[in-house]
Amino acid sequence: MSEPEVNGTTRDKASPGTAPGSPSPKSIAAWVLVALIGAIAWGVLALSRGEEISAAWLLAAAVGSYAIGYRFYSRFIAHRVLKVDTTRATPAERLDNGVDYHPTDRRVLFGHHFAAVAGAGPLVGPVLAAQMGYLPGTIWIVVGVIFAGAVQDMVTLFFSTRRDGRSLGQMARDEIGPVGGVAALVAVFTIMIILLAVLGLVIVNALAHSPWGVFSIGMTIPIALFMGFYLRVLRPGRVTEVSAIGVALLLLAIVAGGWVAESSLAPTFTLEKETLVLWMIGYGFFASVLPVWMLLAPRDYLSTFMKIGTIALMALGVVIAMPTLKMPAVTDFATRGDGPVFAGSMFPFVFITIACGALSGFHSLVSSGTTPKMIQKETQVRVIGYGAMLTESFVAVMAMIAATIIDPGLFFAVNSPGGVIGTTVESASQVVTNFGFAISPDALAQAAKDVEEASLLSRTGGAPTFALGMAEIFSAVIGGTGMKAFWYHFAIMFEALFILTTVDAGTRVGRFMLQDTLGNVHKSFKNVSWKPGVWLASAVVVGGWGYFLWVGIKDPLGGINQLFPLFGIANQLLAAVALAVCTTLLVKSGRLKWAWVTGVPLAWDVAVTLTASYQKVFSDDVKVGFFAQRDKYQGGIDAGKVLPPAKNMDDMHTVVTNATVDGVLSALFAVLIIIVLADAARTCFKAIAHPESVRLSEVPWTESKIVAPAGLIPTAAERAELAAAGLDSGGGRVKEPAAS
Repeated sequence: MSEPEVNGTTRDKASPGTAPGSPSPKSIAAWVLVALIGAIAWGVLALSRGEEISAAWLLAAAVGSYAIGYRFYSRFIAHRVLKVDTTRATPAERLDNGVDYHPTDRRVLFGHHFAAVAGAGPLVGPVLAAQMGYLPGTIWIVVGVIFAGAVQDMVTLFFSTRRDGRSLGQMARDEIGPVGGVAALVAVFTIMIILLAVLGLVIVNALAHSPWGVFSIGMTIPIALFMGFYLRVLRPGRVTEVSAIGVALLLLAIVAGGWVAESSLAPTFTLEKETLVLWMIGYGFFASVLPVWMLLAPRDYLSTFMKIGTIALMALGVVIAMPTLKMPAVTDFATRGDGPVFAGSMFPFVFITIACGALSGFHSLVSSGTTPKMIQKETQVRVIGYGAMLTESFVAVMAMIAATIIDPGLFFAVNSPGGVIGTTVESASQVVTNFGFAISPDALAQAAKDVEEASLLSRTGGAPTFALGMAEIFSAVIGGTGMKAFWYHFAIMFEALFILTTVDAGTRVGRFMLQDTLGNVHKSFKNVSWKPGVWLASAVVVGGWGYFLWVGIKDPLGGINQLFPLFGIANQLLAAVALAVCTTLLVKSGRLKWAWVTGVPLAWDVAVTLTASYQKVFSDDVKVGFFAQRDKYQGGIDAGKVLPPAKNMDDMHTVVTNATVDGVLSALFAVLIIIVLADAARTCFKAIAHPESVRLSEVPWTESKIVAPAGLIPTAAERAELAAAGLDSGGGRVKEPAAS
């Protein structure tokens, strides 16, 4: 039966057939035990003073918290707040066209969604934030994901699913109003181009001159195409079967990459940065325009096995090897704010540096982009939205462990710029020792030798540090010191694979967003599968991030390098837009008493991001404030002096321009977000005062003909329902009875 309609759309009153059952005594006892383990682990982490403790405690604290959060909080949101409806058809079912809208097995879609959102952030952000110690970052990763990041992803996915998979910017325009909506559209699209270009830069830097990485990652494309056709044409619905084949081929590609790197084929796969950029632009375009089942979904699903499998083995390695956390719980840099890795105090900059893994605005683009057009049932928003984000957060926890089990002196030598520690192991040793973390020149040289690198000094960006930590854990379990070099280079390739899946999915999401926006001008663009619109919007998106990436590769002070400092703040400002839209929709759809679910994380995110924006614009510290940096270099120009990192007067002028542009954009983004928030507040107050005036863009209820489990593993009741419908564990459309 259809839900009751209010003003031409639905306002939820019930969730047929989805109410959670009462837990058994055994279940209660098990969850009490999980809670106790997590609480004890947190107690050990918080109360330890001055001594090294096992990284396994950090692991236990995180896993215990995730389990409680998923079992209880996500369940509460799904059934009490959102009232997910298993009888309601999703856009994937109603609008299935085999290109963008396509009901997708929840296991494959979980893999796609996780791979799309889990880019560089969960691997890099926690590593950089480790300069403050392991405790502040870990608390934010775990608490942030449970109450903010996973909530944003799931709620955005739910509301987009109810609106035919509309993009975040378009939902803002439809539900908040033209003023806030236009501000959101401009902010979201601009920020998205910057984020994609930054992610592309990380990939290019990781794969340049790496035949192993280029070959292994390149092979995932034909493997994914094979898997797509296998599931679509050869053996429809055989997810377990194609998964086994795909994983076997992926492992073969990884091993073969090592063979290629040592063979005469190595020069063929040894690519310059410029060549990699061109290949990435071409790949991004075709991943955006090809049917989603053909390349994007199977490649993301395939890479998920690699991602989750490697992280799970890393966690197992922590349990077996029991490495200790060598970084202090909280370092002096947390209070002084003069850290060599990044400048600024713990608040707000730890919460900006760690985005993916705790709260990331980029996720809302995927949750309102590809995923809502592929989800089979509303009830699956919990496992895909909330569950995939918890999985990414676990990756961030492993990155924090990787950064904090290595010697702190090595950590700061690797992550400090050359202008701070110099270019020799002697100078680096002296500077790092002055930080309070002693390490000898011989130890720095030996660390590089162990992983077969000429030097590890100033290998900034976080990725090399994560690779060092992974190598430390894996070599302690398999192969000893002699295997460190293998595991280090395996980790570098693994990180590149992690990030590439974000670029291809992000490009497709950008295409949807641009088509939604252009649809306000020309109605044909509203059809996201209209061929001219698909090709034009895809070309504009890849052209946008491709341009900044290309210039950044050619000029160390230009292109995306110019905008890189905006990455963290821009991403968290995007989260503010998503949470504002979600809060507005909760209020407008009659869920005012539950608006705190997204309203509280929104308030926190706004406090963090606007504080950070203010400091980046107005701070007198040249390491923090963009305009302070501009004044410093302008003073150098006036005095005829060349200041590092500039090498000549042309570079000095470029630095001044970059700092000015970054400062202006920081202020502009903050103003746009304030406009969105103000208009959202106006809309909410109006909906509360005059509920009869509420208009929602939600599509009407339509009965679903698909039967599919809500979680990755079917319950007993779901197995019975699938059997009665003659379907396997993947679910599918119920066959209509033949006409008599």
